[in-house]
Amino acid sequence: MTAAAASQPGWCARRAFWMTPAELPWRLRDWMVRTAWSRRQVTRHQLGPAAAGAPARTLAFTAALPSGTAARVPEEARKRVLEAADRLLRGEWETLGVLRTDLERPDWFRDPVTGRRSAQDCYSFRIDYRSEEQVGQVKQVWELSRLQHLTLLATAWFLTQDEEYARRIADQLRSWWRENPFLSGVHWTSGIELGIRLISLVWIRRLLDDWPGAADLFERDALAVRQIQWHQRYLAAIPSRGSSANDCVIAEAAGQLAASCAFPWFRDSERWRRKSMLRLERELFRSTFPSGIGRAPTSDYQCFVAELGFAAAFEADVSGHPLRPSAWARLCALADSAAALVDERLRPPGQCHSGGGYGLLLDAPTPDRWPSMLAVAGALIGRQDWWPQAPGNVTSSVVGTLSASRRQIGGRPSLRPSRFADAGITLLRTSGKNEIWCRCDGGSHGYPGIADHAHADRLSVEVRYAGIDILADLGTFCHHGEHAREIEVLDDGDIARWTAEHDSGASLDPPAMHRRSVLLDRASRSIDIIDEFDSGSHDIRLAYQLGPEVHAELEEPCAVLTWPPASVPGMARVELPAGLRWSLHRGEADPIPGRYSDGLGRHVPGATLLGCGRRVPGMPLITRLEFLEAGRSGKSAVSWQAISWTASAALPGQALEIQTEAR
Repeated sequence: MTAAAASQPGWCARRAFWMTPAELPWRLRDWMVRTAWSRRQVTRHQLGPAAAGAPARTLAFTAALPSGTAARVPEEARKRVLEAADRLLRGEWETLGVLRTDLERPDWFRDPVTGRRSAQDCYSFRIDYRSEEQVGQVKQVWELSRLQHLTLLATAWFLTQDEEYARRIADQLRSWWRENPFLSGVHWTSGIELGIRLISLVWIRRLLDDWPGAADLFERDALAVRQIQWHQRYLAAIPSRGSSANDCVIAEAAGQLAASCAFPWFRDSERWRRKSMLRLERELFRSTFPSGIGRAPTSDYQCFVAELGFAAAFEADVSGHPLRPSAWARLCALADSAAALVDERLRPPGQCHSGGGYGLLLDAPTPDRWPSMLAVAGALIGRQDWWPQAPGNVTSSVVGTLSASRRQIGGRPSLRPSRFADAGITLLRTSGKNEIWCRCDGGSHGYPGIADHAHADRLSVEVRYAGIDILADLGTFCHHGEHAREIEVLDDGDIARWTAEHDSGASLDPPAMHRRSVLLDRASRSIDIIDEFDSGSHDIRLAYQLGPEVHAELEEPCAVLTWPPASVPGMARVELPAGLRWSLHRGEADPIPGRYSDGLGRHVPGATLLGCGRRVPGMPLITRLEFLEAGRSGKSAVSWQAISWTASAALPGQALEIQTEAR
């Protein structure tokens, strides 16, 4: 907790509630360190002209790429990188949904959304980075200083040897070195940012290795060397822990490990390497189920953890200090589960509390990072026969070249799994053309203990047709446990059925247990969703969020869905539960039904079917989705998506809400 956070009683009270007794002494210790370290702050004025120049001893970078690596990059990936890099040279770059045009000479402290500029010379732990008044939208400010736009420029130089890319990198790195000395400003307030920044620096140096100015930019520059050391001292002294331990710890440990392996220039480098490796391995097991599914039940963070884990494991291998086999096995499980989860277009489930972050960015940015992650995993551990084919890219080509051989890891699934019981995730799907893909969630609610990155997604169901969202997860536009329980999963050829329940309605008067069943009939290509409640009569809100490509016409008690502009046009009919009053909403702002977000900072209109009424005891709510496909007669089914139910804390007669997401 920062000193600034202490000024926010509500935040502190909520966080303290989730702290274990053992965590409190650590929090006190961290507070004491941060208070004492105010004497260690370095300001721009203290740097002075002497900051430039050579370090006291000769250093070397040895983790370079083999010659000929650039020639292995697929032409399409090369083309996309150079297009993005040329836009960067013109100053254009998108950060979390905001197109910036000021990247020729970036202001590292300005939020492009609010225009606010945080205090550059303030001691970092006196900055309230949660205050928009002080710093603007801090994720926007932090994002640029992850320096991943410079890893992209470094990739462009590596592919072309064009001096203009290298000069732009050098100018901006030296600017960052000078304007962000140790513990000055908002970029020293969060360990996850430092960890990701270190990974970026490792790869910038590696990709620029053949550039004549590379050594002068890094190991022959005293300030650059001090910055790399400062970052690692910070991460060693003030790690995230306890109720803050999630993907933040993974990023911190991965960055520390990567830097201590690639830049082993300091007296403490060996100690940093050993401790960060142990920490990374421990947190990989804490953050993921044995099946490989992330314990923070969001697709974005599973990919993020996998990217960070593979990046760090790669550096450890290259340095001759590999992770333990058990850690590699867990990374392998992450990749295998990811390969099993994606639909036919390689899109992951839409449980998407999006942080918008990349673990490593060498390729042109894309909204769906899973194909890239799978390509990298395939290069490091090999792909199973049932894996979908992910196109190669820069990252997979580079790590495949530098890795001596693919790791052989036993115990991997020989067939594509459809159920991950430890995570409570089940997939019901068809095979062949125009896949019906249905994800059912009967698992935990957020990261253990603090429900971090949680959604109101217990018992949610997500369905797609040929990779197209028909009923869709809302996604995450901005963000500034209870558990469900699977009861039954059956798959008998043509029929697949999933049933789960949870008791969040126990606080209602009278209490209510919610049970949901989903039945996929592969022969008729139809899906039934059945919602049942064990007692009482309550007001009901049932909401179906449609994908952004879907047009809806409500003809109560049915809705007709079409998606003619999509890559696979189609039509569907939804038989809606009787007894509810149905309405259709699209693109509304207050309240907010009819919005869809495919990433942090981005949203588009997307229709919502909303049913309201009072539940009749003993009568289930039944929804049937039927696809009306060309060339087929009779009823054939519909693909649909994230329905989840939430019940807030107990007021007599409070309504049950069965809806996509509560943000």
